[in-house]
Amino acid sequence: MRGRKRHARAAEPLPLDLCDLCGVTLPPERTVSTYVPDSSAALPGRDAYDGLRLLTACCEQHLTALREQYRARPFVQEELWAAKIERELNAGTPVLTMTQLGCRTGLHEPEIRRAIAWHNAHLPPRP
Repeated sequence: MRGRKRHARAAEPLPLDLCDLCGVTLPPERTVSTYVPDSSAALPGRDAYDGLRLLTACCEQHLTALREQYRARPFVQEELWAAKIERELNAGTPVLTMTQLGCRTGLHEPEIRRAIAWHNAHLPPRP
């Protein structure tokens, strides 16, 4: 195998987590984390965690400060429903009817209507 050069493989990037309070980056094994109630949290593929937000911090003091911030935030059921609806509408598969939306979100029509009303009431003002 003379004459062939060996190409060094690029090193895999180290996984890093970000402190949600101060922004410092650390390896995951050096962070602390917890879930807190948050009615705006509904992530794709994580339906079982709807209404919960994962907080990550560099130390217990920052995690405590983050928990306090979320403790002061009200949990609004309509906001959670709106987040679930938005997740489904952005999933790529078109939703054509209220029934389809209900099946995909697990919500009933009155809940969907309340979520839409909440969402519309919290839109930023148009310029």
